[in-house]
Amino acid sequence: MRFPNPLVRGRLIKRYKRFLADVELDSGELITASCPNTGAMLGLSAPGTYIWLSTNDNPKRKYRYTWELVENDLGFGPVLVGINTSHPNKLVADAIGDGQLEALGGYESLKREQAYGKASRIDLLLEDPAKGRAYVEVKNVHLMRERGLAEFPDSVTQRGLKHLEELGDMAEVGHRAVMLYLIQRSDARQVRMAADIDPAYANGLARAVSRGVEALAYKCDLSSEEIRVTDAVPVIV
Repeated sequence: MRFPNPLVRGRLIKRYKRFLADVELDSGELITASCPNTGAMLGLSAPGTYIWLSTNDNPKRKYRYTWELVENDLGFGPVLVGINTSHPNKLVADAIGDGQLEALGGYESLKREQAYGKASRIDLLLEDPAKGRAYVEVKNVHLMRERGLAEFPDSVTQRGLKHLEELGDMAEVGHRAVMLYLIQRSDARQVRMAADIDPAYANGLARAVSRGVEALAYKCDLSSEEIRVTDAVPVIV
Protein backbone atom coordinates (compact mmCIF):
# COMPACT_ATOMS: atom_id res chain seq x y z
CA MET A 1 0.00 0.00 0.00
CA ARG A 2 1.58 3.24 -1.14
CA PHE A 3 0.73 6.52 0.52
CA PRO A 4 -0.72 9.07 -1.92
CA ASN A 5 2.06 11.47 -0.91
CA PRO A 6 5.31 10.86 1.00
CA LEU A 7 4.82 11.23 4.74
CA VAL A 8 6.14 14.21 6.67
CA ARG A 9 8.04 13.91 9.93
CA GLY A 10 7.53 15.71 13.21
CA ARG A 11 8.07 15.41 16.93
CA LEU A 12 5.12 14.49 19.13
CA ILE A 13 4.18 17.11 21.71
CA LYS A 14 1.28 15.16 23.22
CA ARG A 15 -1.52 12.76 22.39
CA TYR A 16 -4.89 13.55 23.98
CA LYS A 17 -8.56 12.63 23.80
CA ARG A 18 -7.29 9.42 22.13
CA PHE A 19 -8.00 10.81 18.67
CA LEU A 20 -5.80 13.93 18.62
CA ALA A 21 -2.09 14.74 18.74
CA ASP A 22 -0.18 18.00 18.82
CA VAL A 23 2.98 17.81 16.73
CA GLU A 24 5.92 20.04 15.83
CA LEU A 25 6.84 19.32 12.22
CA ASP A 26 10.47 19.27 11.16
CA SER A 27 9.75 22.60 9.47
CA GLY A 28 8.97 24.10 12.89
CA GLU A 29 5.24 24.40 12.23
CA LEU A 30 2.96 23.41 15.11
CA ILE A 31 -0.08 21.38 14.00
CA THR A 32 -2.85 19.19 15.39
CA ALA A 33 -3.24 15.77 13.74
CA SER A 34 -5.88 13.07 13.95
CA CYS A 35 -4.80 9.85 15.65
CA PRO A 36 -6.48 6.82 14.01
CA ASN A 37 -5.90 4.46 16.93
CA THR A 38 -8.15 4.05 19.97
CA GLY A 39 -5.77 1.80 21.92
CA ALA A 40 -3.26 2.60 24.63
CA MET A 41 -0.32 2.75 22.18
CA LEU A 42 2.03 1.62 24.94
CA GLY A 43 5.59 2.77 24.33
CA LEU A 44 4.64 4.65 21.18
CA SER A 45 3.18 7.96 22.34
CA ALA A 46 5.76 9.52 24.66
CA PRO A 47 6.24 13.27 24.16
CA GLY A 48 9.31 13.93 22.05
CA THR A 49 8.90 10.80 19.92
CA TYR A 50 9.47 11.22 16.19
CA ILE A 51 6.35 10.39 14.19
CA TRP A 52 5.31 10.45 10.54
CA LEU A 53 2.09 11.92 9.17
CA SER A 54 0.10 11.77 5.95
CA THR A 55 -1.55 14.84 4.46
CA ASN A 56 -4.94 15.37 2.90
CA ASP A 57 -5.97 18.73 1.47
CA ASN A 58 -9.69 17.95 1.26
CA PRO A 59 -11.36 21.15 2.58
CA LYS A 60 -14.08 19.05 4.25
CA ARG A 61 -11.54 17.43 6.58
CA LYS A 62 -11.14 19.04 9.99
CA TYR A 63 -7.51 17.97 10.29
CA ARG A 64 -5.13 17.99 7.36
CA TYR A 65 -2.64 15.64 9.02
CA THR A 66 -3.09 12.00 10.07
CA TRP A 67 -0.63 10.17 12.31
CA GLU A 68 0.65 7.07 10.48
CA LEU A 69 4.02 5.88 11.84
CA VAL A 70 6.18 6.06 14.97
CA GLU A 71 9.94 5.74 15.27
CA ASN A 72 10.25 3.18 18.08
CA ASP A 73 13.68 2.49 19.60
CA LEU A 74 14.09 -0.42 22.03
CA GLY A 75 17.82 0.21 22.27
CA PHE A 76 18.78 -1.36 18.96
CA GLY A 77 18.06 1.57 16.65
CA PRO A 78 14.76 3.11 15.58
CA VAL A 79 12.14 0.98 13.81
CA LEU A 80 9.12 2.38 11.99
CA VAL A 81 5.83 1.18 13.47
CA GLY A 82 2.39 1.63 11.89
CA ILE A 83 -0.35 2.79 14.26
CA ASN A 84 -3.20 3.50 11.82
CA THR A 85 -5.76 0.77 12.52
CA SER A 86 -7.72 1.54 9.35
CA HIS A 87 -4.97 0.07 7.15
CA PRO A 88 -4.65 -3.64 8.13
CA ASN A 89 -7.81 -4.89 6.40
CA LYS A 90 -6.76 -3.30 3.10
CA LEU A 91 -3.17 -4.46 3.50
CA VAL A 92 -4.24 -8.06 4.07
CA ALA A 93 -6.89 -8.00 1.32
CA ASP A 94 -4.38 -6.62 -1.19
CA ALA A 95 -1.74 -9.17 -0.15
CA ILE A 96 -4.24 -12.01 -0.63
CA GLY A 97 -5.29 -10.63 -4.00
CA ASP A 98 -1.65 -10.38 -5.09
CA GLY A 99 -1.00 -14.00 -4.06
CA GLN A 100 1.43 -13.02 -1.29
CA LEU A 101 -0.29 -14.92 1.53
CA GLU A 102 -0.02 -18.56 0.58
CA ALA A 103 -1.98 -19.68 3.65
CA LEU A 104 -5.04 -17.77 2.39
CA GLY A 105 -4.64 -18.32 -1.34
CA GLY A 106 -6.76 -20.23 -3.82
CA TYR A 107 -10.17 -18.68 -3.11
CA GLU A 108 -12.38 -17.49 -5.93
CA SER A 109 -13.69 -14.36 -4.23
CA LEU A 110 -12.88 -11.97 -1.40
CA LYS A 111 -15.47 -9.73 0.23
CA ARG A 112 -14.95 -7.19 3.00
CA GLU A 113 -17.14 -6.30 5.98
CA GLN A 114 -19.70 -9.08 5.59
CA ALA A 115 -22.42 -9.63 8.19
CA TYR A 116 -22.12 -12.79 10.28
CA GLY A 117 -22.46 -14.05 13.84
CA LYS A 118 -24.44 -12.02 16.35
CA ALA A 119 -24.84 -8.63 14.69
CA SER A 120 -21.14 -8.59 13.71
CA ARG A 121 -19.19 -8.10 10.50
CA ILE A 122 -16.22 -10.20 9.49
CA ASP A 123 -13.26 -8.27 8.13
CA LEU A 124 -12.69 -10.58 5.16
CA LEU A 125 -14.82 -13.40 3.77
CA LEU A 126 -13.12 -15.74 1.31
CA GLU A 127 -15.30 -18.07 -0.76
CA ASP A 128 -14.62 -20.82 -3.25
CA PRO A 129 -16.83 -23.61 -4.66
CA ALA A 130 -14.25 -26.25 -3.79
CA LYS A 131 -12.68 -24.81 -0.63
CA GLY A 132 -15.83 -23.38 0.95
CA ARG A 133 -15.79 -20.30 3.16
CA ALA A 134 -12.99 -18.78 5.23
CA TYR A 135 -13.88 -16.15 7.82
CA VAL A 136 -10.84 -13.93 8.48
CA GLU A 137 -10.64 -11.44 11.33
CA VAL A 138 -7.69 -9.00 11.18
CA LYS A 139 -6.08 -7.25 14.16
CA ASN A 140 -3.41 -4.58 14.08
CA VAL A 141 -0.34 -5.30 16.23
CA HIS A 142 2.25 -2.68 17.17
CA LEU A 143 3.20 -3.36 20.80
CA MET A 144 6.72 -4.64 21.49
CA ARG A 145 8.27 -4.63 24.95
CA GLU A 146 10.94 -7.27 24.32
CA ARG A 147 13.14 -7.32 21.23
CA GLY A 148 11.59 -9.42 18.46
CA LEU A 149 8.43 -10.27 20.43
CA ALA A 150 5.28 -8.51 19.26
CA GLU A 151 2.27 -8.57 21.59
CA PHE A 152 -1.48 -8.13 21.34
CA PRO A 153 -3.55 -6.42 22.67
CA ASP A 154 -2.15 -3.25 24.20
CA SER A 155 -5.35 -2.59 26.15
CA VAL A 156 -8.39 -4.60 27.24
CA THR A 157 -10.55 -5.51 24.23
CA GLN A 158 -13.97 -6.97 24.92
CA ARG A 159 -14.81 -6.52 21.25
CA GLY A 160 -11.80 -8.60 20.29
CA LEU A 161 -12.86 -11.33 22.70
CA LYS A 162 -16.33 -11.36 21.09
CA HIS A 163 -14.71 -11.81 17.68
CA LEU A 164 -12.80 -14.86 18.92
CA GLU A 165 -16.01 -16.46 20.20
CA GLU A 166 -17.77 -15.86 16.89
CA LEU A 167 -14.85 -17.26 14.91
CA GLY A 168 -15.06 -20.34 17.11
CA ASP A 169 -18.74 -20.64 16.26
CA MET A 170 -17.90 -20.58 12.54
CA ALA A 171 -15.22 -23.24 12.97
CA GLU A 172 -17.56 -25.54 14.88
CA VAL A 173 -20.14 -25.54 12.08
CA GLY A 174 -17.51 -26.52 9.52
CA HIS A 175 -16.21 -23.27 8.07
CA ARG A 176 -12.60 -22.20 8.07
CA ALA A 177 -12.02 -19.48 10.68
CA VAL A 178 -8.81 -17.44 10.87
CA MET A 179 -7.56 -14.90 13.39
CA LEU A 180 -4.86 -12.95 11.57
CA TYR A 181 -2.53 -10.59 13.44
CA LEU A 182 -0.94 -8.00 11.17
CA ILE A 183 2.23 -6.69 12.80
CA GLN A 184 2.92 -3.21 11.48
CA ARG A 185 6.63 -3.41 12.19
CA SER A 186 9.54 -5.27 10.59
CA ASP A 187 11.44 -6.38 13.71
CA ALA A 188 9.01 -9.04 14.97
CA ARG A 189 10.12 -12.68 15.05
CA GLN A 190 6.97 -13.95 16.77
CA VAL A 191 3.79 -12.69 18.43
CA ARG A 192 2.12 -13.65 21.68
CA MET A 193 -0.89 -12.50 23.64
CA ALA A 194 -0.24 -9.88 26.32
CA ALA A 195 -1.84 -11.85 29.14
CA ASP A 196 -0.75 -9.31 31.75
CA ILE A 197 -2.75 -6.62 29.94
CA ASP A 198 -5.84 -8.65 28.98
CA PRO A 199 -5.88 -12.17 30.44
CA ALA A 200 -9.42 -12.77 29.18
CA TYR A 201 -8.31 -12.21 25.58
CA ALA A 202 -5.28 -14.48 25.97
CA ASN A 203 -7.52 -17.22 27.35
CA GLY A 204 -10.05 -16.49 24.62
CA LEU A 205 -7.52 -17.12 21.87
CA ALA A 206 -6.47 -20.42 23.44
CA ARG A 207 -10.13 -21.44 23.63
CA ALA A 208 -10.76 -20.34 20.03
CA VAL A 209 -7.81 -22.39 18.77
CA SER A 210 -9.08 -25.42 20.67
CA ARG A 211 -12.40 -24.97 18.80
CA GLY A 212 -10.64 -25.01 15.42
CA VAL A 213 -9.72 -21.36 14.80
CA GLU A 214 -6.38 -20.82 13.03
CA ALA A 215 -4.04 -18.14 14.40
CA LEU A 216 -1.80 -16.55 11.74
CA ALA A 217 0.53 -13.55 11.86
CA TYR A 218 2.43 -11.54 9.27
CA LYS A 219 4.82 -8.65 9.67
CA CYS A 220 5.33 -5.60 7.47
CA ASP A 221 8.05 -3.45 5.98
CA LEU A 222 7.32 0.25 6.41
CA SER A 223 8.71 3.46 4.97
CA SER A 224 7.57 7.04 4.50
CA GLU A 225 6.27 5.99 1.08
CA GLU A 226 4.59 2.60 1.59
CA ILE A 227 3.64 -0.34 3.82
CA ARG A 228 4.13 -3.90 2.52
CA VAL A 229 3.06 -7.18 4.10
CA THR A 230 6.06 -9.52 4.12
CA ASP A 231 6.80 -12.67 6.14
CA ALA A 232 4.71 -14.97 8.30
CA VAL A 233 5.79 -15.24 11.94
CA PRO A 234 4.65 -17.81 14.55
CA VAL A 235 1.85 -17.08 17.01
CA ILE A 236 2.44 -18.23 20.58
CA VAL A 237 -0.90 -19.40 21.97
